[in-house]
Amino acid sequence: MDQILDSQLLESMIRASIPILLAALGGLIAERAGVFQIALEGMMLAGAFAAVAASFYGNQWTAIVAGGLIGGMVSLILAYGAVSRGGNAIVIGIAINLLAVGLTAFLLAEVFGVRGVFLDPAIEGLSTYSIPVLVDIPVIGPALFEQTLLGYLALVGVPAIWWMLFRTKTGLHLRGVGESPDAAATLGVNPISVKYGAVFASGVLAGLAGTQLALGNVVQFAENMSAGRGWIAVVAVLLGRANPWGVAAAVALFGLSEAVGFRLQGNGMPSQITDVLPFALTLLALVFARKRFRALLDLSSSDT
Repeated sequence: MDQILDSQLLESMIRASIPILLAALGGLIAERAGVFQIALEGMMLAGAFAAVAASFYGNQWTAIVAGGLIGGMVSLILAYGAVSRGGNAIVIGIAINLLAVGLTAFLLAEVFGVRGVFLDPAIEGLSTYSIPVLVDIPVIGPALFEQTLLGYLALVGVPAIWWMLFRTKTGLHLRGVGESPDAAATLGVNPISVKYGAVFASGVLAGLAGTQLALGNVVQFAENMSAGRGWIAVVAVLLGRANPWGVAAAVALFGLSEAVGFRLQGNGMPSQITDVLPFALTLLALVFARKRFRALLDLSSSDT
């Protein structure tokens, strides 16, 4: 146990949490606008592939732009189907997830001529930046204040999005559209525009989550490398009741389970057991959030 609970566990937890947190913040924004964003997994995967390709042919800066942009473009499929055409957001989201898995595997073979994993020295990973003085704080300093730009974006995004939602007119419009589009329209708010903007923002954040995963946590692309993290982000939104602080706490719990799993694996526990820990926790969280999940399913069904 002493080998598991040491000062590096927090750093591992934060590293594991950053991609999930970015995606979950995106899902939170979409849900507040009344669109259940279940396509985070596919958008993360698409963003990861785009980021690796852009890094291979360019640099880390083009990778960040490409990852966020592709995630946003994929999200427009959901916005058009669910908002403009009145389709079931859950069905469309699952279709996007399946499309992303197949399409990225196909492009990996067609563009780079490999299957499984693409690892090349020409791929430029994301640089980390230390904040002077703060990075020297014992235990939490290296974990919180030595991050990539996307890592800082995720950490700052929690209070920033909370402020936007509950202290600004934009947040009021967003929540108003999510709770009662007709009432918001009587006040001069365009519900369709707000929903499109929220879904696009969620796609950008999910694409950046994939960028962080592929170029921040590792420096490679592997088929289906999101590995359920987008689904965990969806559960974090449910468990956190679409509140940025609650979502961050849920993500931290999932990140801790993943970090402990890696540490247990390094101490001799079979990988088949440690790999299942975050998903077992996800299932447990769904049990606690079942009423909210059922309400969202009913709402999604009523929109069709």
